[in-house]
Amino acid sequence: MFDFTATDEQLVVQTKQLTSMTSCPSRSHCFFVLNLNISIFNSYQNPRFPAEQQTVVLLPRSPSASKTYFPIPVDHLEEEYRLRSADDGKLFREDLCSSLSCALSFPIVFSPTDDHSRVVLTQLDGNPCSDYVNASYIDGYTEKNKFIAAQGPKEDTVADFWRMIWEQKVSTVVMLTNLKERKEDKCYQYWPDQGCWTYGNVRVAVEDFTVLVDYTIRKFCVQYQASDAAKTPRLVTQLHFTSWPDFGVPFSPIGMLKFLKKVKAVNPPFAGPIVVHCSAGVGRTGTFIVIDAMIDMMHPEQKVDVFGFVSKIREQRSQLIQTDMQYSFVYQALLEYYLYGDTELDVSSLEGHLHKLHNTFANGDRVGLEEEFKKLTNMRIMKENMRTGNLPANMKKNRVLQIIPYDFNRVILSMRRGQEFTDYINASFIDGYRQKDYFIATQGPLTHTVEDFWRMVWEWKCHSIVMLTELQEREQDKCCQYWPMEDSVTYGDYAVELKGDTLCETFSLRDMVLTFVPEKQTRMIRHFHFHGWPEIGIPAEGKGMIDIIAAVQRQQQQSGNHPIVVHCSAGAGRTGTFIALSNILERVKAEGLLDVFQTVKSLRMQRPHMVQTVEQYDFCYRVVQDFVDIFSDYANFK
Repeated sequence: MFDFTATDEQLVVQTKQLTSMTSCPSRSHCFFVLNLNISIFNSYQNPRFPAEQQTVVLLPRSPSASKTYFPIPVDHLEEEYRLRSADDGKLFREDLCSSLSCALSFPIVFSPTDDHSRVVLTQLDGNPCSDYVNASYIDGYTEKNKFIAAQGPKEDTVADFWRMIWEQKVSTVVMLTNLKERKEDKCYQYWPDQGCWTYGNVRVAVEDFTVLVDYTIRKFCVQYQASDAAKTPRLVTQLHFTSWPDFGVPFSPIGMLKFLKKVKAVNPPFAGPIVVHCSAGVGRTGTFIVIDAMIDMMHPEQKVDVFGFVSKIREQRSQLIQTDMQYSFVYQALLEYYLYGDTELDVSSLEGHLHKLHNTFANGDRVGLEEEFKKLTNMRIMKENMRTGNLPANMKKNRVLQIIPYDFNRVILSMRRGQEFTDYINASFIDGYRQKDYFIATQGPLTHTVEDFWRMVWEWKCHSIVMLTELQEREQDKCCQYWPMEDSVTYGDYAVELKGDTLCETFSLRDMVLTFVPEKQTRMIRHFHFHGWPEIGIPAEGKGMIDIIAAVQRQQQQSGNHPIVVHCSAGAGRTGTFIALSNILERVKAEGLLDVFQTVKSLRMQRPHMVQTVEQYDFCYRVVQDFVDIFSDYANFK
């Protein structure tokens, strides 16, 4: 690593040591170059860096960087992603390392006041150090200085952060980190939860906020309070992506692409740069900016140039995109966008879209709806991520061997003392429209898993159970009866007492008391049993589904929004359709938008075979159309 206090002679020696290392793709060289870059970056970002300019001779381009990287035509993206992912992502690492080398292959002059891309604040009271904020202008695909990449504010830099937002006429702030991750502070909370707060000379008042499953939108009224008079207030929207995990990258790019679309929609046409920050303002920040730019490039040029763009913006801010996982995630997002496009609809265009889906023919065959659904069935089922459910001790707990929960989101029960494998049940956590893990999708209990079923309901504090199958269908057992016809039944440590049984128009409503016998604790459970959904086919009309979804939502609001248990027989087809419709209708009510394709695709990534047939897929569209027809003034539900 360079010693910036070294003499000129010592720097020459260090440079020779660096240039003697020629194998950039090796991990050791990448790590060395990375540490060098971090050292440079940290020195460059330090506002107390000595005022005189310093020239540092950096690593010349290594032989691997001499490889020519051409833009990739979009119709080659899938093949390129597959090639780069081979050997544990070896080519992604090489690409990232080479782009780093390109960004370091020229002399850089460091100065706290005249760097070509840093954001310069107005000086306060003539203090030359008061113009510094850890932020850099970053170009978009064609738009110069489209973004400001910034460090997440620290407690002592919040006032500078808001001053930058005011001075740069920023209307949109993109936040890509949570305040704490793995018990580590990542960013200071630079906004008030409610009411207003003043940071330096900037007054920030909360106007509104909306919490969704992957991100939260906050709207602030921001006003600069000058010594002579207050300036005209402005609206600033913060979009906070909350689904980036503590380490690595999001499991799927679907949420990020929805988030990016929202950012584009929210930002006004004549606003200043979009501020993007994570913690240091480089890794996740760079990932977001590159995805945005490459999607913008994809349309007019039918190609993307990830390597070229990353190399270019690293000359504006060092270290944008830090890891090969982030670099790979950019390609995942671009491939997702290229393969599936923007499938979001406004409800006003639903009728026309349905007409197109049902009346698109090729060579005499209807292809619209079938082709859309076929893209879903072509998704790979990740059998390597089903190890727990496939253990010999757990196999007998599965009703259908093809429908087993993925390990990453399976519902885990408490392990019984001295009994191995007692933490398994065939059940998966599934995200809702506003909350992570809002549903538990599970199979209808088997005779020997009824106690596990009630144990799951108790341990995960569930208050609502939705049943979408009959106990028997076509003379075949589909679900063990896990509740009493009257009075009370005990299953191991759990007693279930039936308190009421009401038949509504399309479903039965049962009120039960669940007791954990060892501690004599009780909980009210409401059981929604939908009738009229045949094993093969779909319900005759959509109103019954709309009614039961509304009834479940009312129960959830009263009982505290703990997970909703949903099951059919195997916990995939009808279960997936119910959950898909719950999420779709919730979004229609809140935003007037729907995306049936991506909703179902997301479910299938969380549990195999969710929404099993093209008829069930079509039913999702038809129920939304019924909902809009019944509640044509749906906007009143917002």
